[in-house]
Amino acid sequence: MAAVGRAGTEDAGDTGDAGDSRDGKAAGGGAGGARAYRGDGITVSFDARVCRHAAECVHGLPAVFDTARRPWIMPDAAEPGVIAEVVRRCPTGALAYRLADGGTEAPDRPTTVRRTADGRLLVRGELRVTDASGEVRESPRAMLCGCGRSAEPPYCDRSGECGAQAG
Repeated sequence: MAAVGRAGTEDAGDTGDAGDSRDGKAAGGGAGGARAYRGDGITVSFDARVCRHAAECVHGLPAVFDTARRPWIMPDAAEPGVIAEVVRRCPTGALAYRLADGGTEAPDRPTTVRRTADGRLLVRGELRVTDASGEVRESPRAMLCGCGRSAEPPYCDRSGECGAQAG
């Protein structure tokens, strides 16, 4: 688990706040530096290191996910089940959730791999992905590089052919 930063500070590349554990503010939280935004019925965590700005969250539920606002995730702005459904749309696994009753996203079974028209690999299932530095990340979703030119293998960072065309 990552340490909690001071309220109102941001890490480079992060779109959230650190601080209080209520009212949608981040409270340090998932593996590898993810920040947790706690609400009454759901906690949403965000890992900026794997986010590739697919914007499924922002387009799917702008009342909860608004990058122009701080904190940018307001988990009490919609019903927990609706938020969970939008979080599951995130292709990279940068977003995750835990319901107040302890429920989390069940990984797809069997694991699926879908190649996009531009070559990215969207993977869903019970995943353990090891990056170039040897760090292992467990997630039910990942967006992997299909062209082999990513600067952050095995993740697609949109720097190679498969991500350059992505929108």
